[in-house]
Amino acid sequence: MTVQFTADDYAQRMRRAVESATSAGLAGVLVGIGPDLAWLTGYKPTAVTERLTMLVLTPDRPATLVVPALERPDAAAAPGAPALTLLDWYDAADPYHVVAPLLHPGGRYGISDSTWAMHLIGLQEALPGTGYHALSVCQPMLRAVKDHHELSRLAAAGAAADAAYGEILGVRFAGRRETEVAADLAALLRKFGHEQVDFTVVGSGPNGANPHHEAGGREIHAGDAVVLDFGGLLDGYGSDTTRTVSVGEPDAEVREVHAIVRRAQQAAFEAVRPGVPCEEIDWVARQVIQQAGYGEYFIHRTGHGIGVTTHEPPYMVAGEKQPLVPGMCFSIEPGIYLPGRFGVRIEDIVTVTADGGRRLNNTDHGLAVVS
Repeated sequence: MTVQFTADDYAQRMRRAVESATSAGLAGVLVGIGPDLAWLTGYKPTAVTERLTMLVLTPDRPATLVVPALERPDAAAAPGAPALTLLDWYDAADPYHVVAPLLHPGGRYGISDSTWAMHLIGLQEALPGTGYHALSVCQPMLRAVKDHHELSRLAAAGAAADAAYGEILGVRFAGRRETEVAADLAALLRKFGHEQVDFTVVGSGPNGANPHHEAGGREIHAGDAVVLDFGGLLDGYGSDTTRTVSVGEPDAEVREVHAIVRRAQQAAFEAVRPGVPCEEIDWVARQVIQQAGYGEYFIHRTGHGIGVTTHEPPYMVAGEKQPLVPGMCFSIEPGIYLPGRFGVRIEDIVTVTADGGRRLNNTDHGLAVVS
């Protein structure tokens, strides 16, 4: 049973955002419609229009949500609303002059990445002395450490994706188009509880060498390696998993490459523990692939964070010095992509525990053979 977040949960998140802003030398946090607003307040407007909706979080004022007057009833019904002061504005008003009195004229603020440019420009014009910095840059770890209930939702999303993979193995691949298998995957994610499907990558044969291949009209043939990468949201939290299958018995090179990727994925998982820099997870996976002679064909980072969105900080990539902290959740997904031939990727979502890591995806890593 999913535990619902309470007003106290949202109040604690907003306090955390203010504390994080203060630590970063900012005057506060401004949040427009998008995943940050949903995470901080539980408010997800049913209609997203050009009208300004903005959460204002500062250490010297109560948390205030500025909303269009016609949307106030929906905002008041949000689970985090009891922890908020609601301030509405009518269409004849200038919404930026409603927000301006809540800000310090010379303050520097973190602002959510999803805030529309027109709203940022409107704020700059209303208060020319203020400065703004993207939250993903100035407070990248704001949503990174999940609490117990968030971890439960992520685990449920991972289990649902695993169930979808278990059933797709029984589907016929040969003679069907990639789009047909992708539709099967989307239907299975929904069958097992996802309210939103974000992606269903089905990269067969040479298309598997494109990590983000969009399923197309190619007919899948016997002998193809097929990369299956799929995920979405269940109870507002993300799933994302990848397995590579073979249509019929794989040839020797596909087996070899798959075995290398599997070793890289396992080595990176075993490196997960508190205090390890994010970049080390990438380095460990990359070393396995480089030593096997395929380094130039591993063309993306090893992982990304996941939560209320399927891609968010932290990132397992060279240069990311952020140490791992218990409660962080991210993908480990090394791959090898041979242009014009095939690709292999294996991906699990992993959470950091007190003394290591725990997988939230638990399907077999072996090279499954499908029909």
